Amino acid sequence: MARNNQSSSPATTTKKKRWYSYIGEAYRIAKRSYPALGWYLTATFLLSLTLFAVLGITTGRYIIWSVVGVMTAITLTLFVLTQFVRRASYAQIEGKPGAVGAVLGQIRRGWIVSQEPVRFNPRSQDLVFRAIGRPGVVLITEGPANRVQRLAAEERNSIKRIAPSAPVHIIQVGSEEGQVRIIDLQKALRKLPKQVSHREVAALASRFTAVRNNNIPIPKGIDPTKARASRRAMRG
Repeated sequence: MARNNQSSSPATTTKKKRWYSYIGEAYRIAKRSYPALGWYLTATFLLSLTLFAVLGITTGRYIIWSVVGVMTAITLTLFVLTQFVRRASYAQIEGKPGAVGAVLGQIRRGWIVSQEPVRFNPRSQDLVFRAIGRPGVVLITEGPANRVQRLAAEERNSIKRIAPSAPVHIIQVGSEEGQVRIIDLQKALRKLPKQVSHREVAALASRFTAVRNNNIPIPKGIDPTKARASRRAMRG
């Protein structure tokens, strides 16, 4: 019996990842989109060291500036890696159905977002998501501009019937002129003017929940939960 317990314990014990494992994973994610990533990181590290080496030679305080230089070089290199990982994560989901939902799923503070699209076109797979926050109700579209306008207009009319006085904004996500890139979506949401109070945000969300009758399944081939990116990367 003792032998059986000893042999089964290693299989059931989950091995914790070390901090360097996460760095290695982040590096591999970014390198898929940026093959020259290693050169960028090396250049950042060496340039930082060179700058502080010059300061050490100039001031004559070699030890202090050497320590500061190494710490600063490591910090800057990790910062550059984080930015590349963030961009690579967004690039890998950009253009895929449900990418907007994946990005909205990372927003936690100040917004109540729909995890599933509130409007969709089964044929074209164009989607409309809804986010409720201090700016009011924000509709985020996914698809070509000439096709998603109708979906957005239909949802706007529906919102006006439920909450006539609620401010409604529309953000079109895509790569066409006038649209917002997926990587800039959270920034675009932050730029919207705050027009309602926190209490009104909760009231709006409750109203939409109360009248929601759209128990319509997502069309085949669209699964917003599959278009995911690294949470750490997208938070920056």
